[in-house]
Amino acid sequence: MTAPDWLADAIFYQIFPERFADGDRSLDPLDTVPWDSEPTPENFFGGDLQGIIDHLDHIQDLGANALYLTPIFEAQTNHRYDTVDYFSVDHRLGDLGTFRRLLSECHERGMRVVLDAVLNHCGDGHPAFQDVVAREAESPYVNWFSVEGFPVVAAPEPNYRTCSGCHYLPKWNVYNPEVRAHHFDVARYWIDQGIDGWRLDVPYFINRTFWRQFRDVVKSRNEQLYIVAEEWHEPEQWLQGDTADGTMNYTLRDLVLGFTADRTLDAADFAAGMNDLSARIPHGFHPGMLNLLSSHDTERVLTRHGGDADATLLAYALMYAAEGVPMVYYGDEVGMTGENDPGCRAGMVWDRARWNAALFEGLRDLARLRSGSPTLRRGTQWVTALDPDTALVIRTLGGASTAIIVHRGAGVVLRPDTHDLPEGVGELVLGPRQHLVIECA
Repeated sequence: MTAPDWLADAIFYQIFPERFADGDRSLDPLDTVPWDSEPTPENFFGGDLQGIIDHLDHIQDLGANALYLTPIFEAQTNHRYDTVDYFSVDHRLGDLGTFRRLLSECHERGMRVVLDAVLNHCGDGHPAFQDVVAREAESPYVNWFSVEGFPVVAAPEPNYRTCSGCHYLPKWNVYNPEVRAHHFDVARYWIDQGIDGWRLDVPYFINRTFWRQFRDVVKSRNEQLYIVAEEWHEPEQWLQGDTADGTMNYTLRDLVLGFTADRTLDAADFAAGMNDLSARIPHGFHPGMLNLLSSHDTERVLTRHGGDADATLLAYALMYAAEGVPMVYYGDEVGMTGENDPGCRAGMVWDRARWNAALFEGLRDLARLRSGSPTLRRGTQWVTALDPDTALVIRTLGGASTAIIVHRGAGVVLRPDTHDLPEGVGELVLGPRQHLVIECA
């Protein structure tokens, strides 16, 4: 088994729906704060699905043709990882009709939509959990969760299993066949609405047998549906053909940022790490790796680079050059900054006067480059170091190759007789923090 074929031609854009755009103010909560407010774990800005529909032109202009949306189902928080109804769109985002319009608009543009499968836990407002709180051992849902005793207690420590100790995130008991049936019904329901795949939230907290069954459910609907697992360290465990098609490639992120931002890696270290990562990924799964430099769970990429847009573009050049699917986190393309949650979840900047034009144009150029190059989309990969500050990524397809050279230093002259340049490439001069793309024979 291999990753769905369409992934090789995809560029993803990740959206945190509450903070992307407010397209329908009638849905705003009473306590909605101004759009440019400082983000906190509790406040609401009013972002919604209509806001995404209204800005699909922006996403396409950036070169993206696939969306990954963090949770959209009925919940109580702004991040919505505390689902209370898996079969409803959150009332502050819209309704099923709005979501269907979003899918229709995207599909008419040739864009895919992937949703977040939060199946390890729900919110403590979920009716099943509330029934256990109210009826205790008499609840028909008592074994849907893992409760140690009664009454159910949330503080000072919950007496039930949770996600990472968060009292408002009770953990599902997926060993219960009724819970599994519920989860599989969720998967089928949204696939039948027309989504193109699922991102698996914290899948490492659930036994692998469940995910094998989940894959069977999803793929029985359509083999081309994408399943991508959140994974921070060891991707290959999800790439055996029985669970996911790829993982969120935080390992690649660590390598790229170690070279361009932190400088804990020189080019040789970076190249060795990239080649090792590529070798660890089983054949056929490289296109399914979801490459990213920041997300809703990290500081923003420009912040990681200390505000240096040139260095940030080097990181993006390496990401767009690499095998796997590139993904941009909303706002990074215009130069938004912010530390990790909640700082990375500010309202999208729509005032073009505040955009970092060099970043936006640079990302758009990289997307055009990749989209126009079969070798960058589907070629095999090899990475090498030309000197401690210069890395070379070569993608090869058939008899054609494309090389992306990234230099992080003050400037360099590269000569065929002293550097490992591709055959037929003559002397190259790179300025400070510059990348160069060359076509090879």
